[in-house]
Amino acid sequence: MAFEAEVDGFRLMMDARNEHGGSGSGPRPKPLAMVSLAGCTAMDVVSILGKMRVELEDFSVKVEGDLTDEHPKRFTKMHIIYLFKGKDLPLDKLQKAVDLSMERYCGVSATYRKAMEITHEIRLI
Repeated sequence: MAFEAEVDGFRLMMDARNEHGGSGSGPRPKPLAMVSLAGCTAMDVVSILGKMRVELEDFSVKVEGDLTDEHPKRFTKMHIIYLFKGKDLPLDKLQKAVDLSMERYCGVSATYRKAMEITHEIRLI
């Protein structure tokens, strides 16, 4: 059940869970779909905030997903949580950067939005 994919010259191993015949040698495909969304929007937000001269101590993105109970199990919703850490961070600029990513720049969210609900929130640490 393990498969190797090549993406832009990088090799990535995917595998099924042990109970589905896998051996745990790599992530499963559906969580990688969430990682793809997180990476796309995170890169946008960092780039936009850099242009706004907003300095972050730390930044991460977490994506949660809701799956159907029946096969084919597919996402019905993904929720993005933006976690910002820094001193005196301007919430209006953080929100603008997130909005620009979600509405204009992130191609992954634009694609997923056609198939499911995408929501997001900003958390200051």
